[in-house]
Amino acid sequence: MTSECIRVGLAAPDFTATAVIDQEFKTIKLSEYRGKYVVLFFYPLDFTFVCPTEITAFSDRAEEFSAINTQILGVSVDSEFSHLAWIQSDRQSGGVGDLNYPLVSDIKKEISAAYNVLDPEAGIALRGLFIIDKDGIIQHATINNLAFGRNVDETLRTLQAIQYVQANPGEVCPAGWKPGDKTMNPDPVKSKEFFAAI
Repeated sequence: MTSECIRVGLAAPDFTATAVIDQEFKTIKLSEYRGKYVVLFFYPLDFTFVCPTEITAFSDRAEEFSAINTQILGVSVDSEFSHLAWIQSDRQSGGVGDLNYPLVSDIKKEISAAYNVLDPEAGIALRGLFIIDKDGIIQHATINNLAFGRNVDETLRTLQAIQYVQANPGEVCPAGWKPGDKTMNPDPVKSKEFFAAI
């Protein structure tokens, strides 16, 4: 893994790579999405077991992310040809079918290394997920080991909380916050209003 520090509050490492979008090969650059939020998630390999459940879960909810100015990008160390073959395989056969966001090829493993999710022994990416804000700053990062998948609802909730506090400086979101819930004022006195109401 790279020795560089990659953490929340720092700029997301930029990259240029080939992705499969609408069953076509296209070159994309992370910085092209500046002005949007990005959910960048890594997964181990195409044609495996947990991975298609995550890939399709994000695709099925892609419109909800798009509605709040967010682009989803999936990344693995597979080639674009493997991505295309997986997309062209239906879900009942272990494929993912047509997707509503790009699948990025990290065949040289440079993106996975830059985000510190590359397992050097296995040569594949762990299940890293990063929420990058519209200025290109990482606001959220999680990494799961290989055997268990992520939750789209929690990713969406976290993204909504990030967007809320960025739009409302001086407010913070308590545990489990969802849109419409009460927020807090991060002040020793004013925060008591929140605790008095619960």
